[in-house]
Amino acid sequence: MSDEIEDPASEEPVEPPVDPVQLRFLLQRIRDQQNLALGSIAAAVAALVGAALWAGITLGTGSRIGFMAIGIGLLVGFAVRVFGKGIDRVFGIVGAVFSLLGCAAGNLLTICGLLAAQQNLPLQDVLGHLDAELVGRLMLAAFSPMDLVFYGIAVYEGYRLSFHRLSPEELAVIQPGGEQA
Repeated sequence: MSDEIEDPASEEPVEPPVDPVQLRFLLQRIRDQQNLALGSIAAAVAALVGAALWAGITLGTGSRIGFMAIGIGLLVGFAVRVFGKGIDRVFGIVGAVFSLLGCAAGNLLTICGLLAAQQNLPLQDVLGHLDAELVGRLMLAAFSPMDLVFYGIAVYEGYRLSFHRLSPEELAVIQPGGEQA
């Protein structure tokens, strides 16, 4: 009788087998349903909604809330996933780019809202006077190194969450003996 005890952690995890033919059929079916244009439109809308929420919450509370950037990344990523239904890398890139743009827009709207309040002007008047040079100066003046951290997380989440997730039904199809997609 051996006193040796087997360490279950030493065993390699067993991955369920995948039928390569069924996997190819499933991937092709998913690619046929992808919609980059709709995913991009949804990303733009989500970025704008997120930016407006960021500015509204920040102006309403009087506190700069950096983690709002992460919320934009989540919102954009889910929008791309739901409306784009994509598995190709370009969907993640769209999610990342629009997450970054939404973060920048949120910061800019907040700055403009603060300026409007200080000058007793409607926000539309401040926004109407923006040009590329002024936007650059305002963003630089409000920049904090922590912005890079939050923007980075937002970009990561926007990328990561933008991809179609396989449903249990789709996973069952690619198991040996699964039905053809």
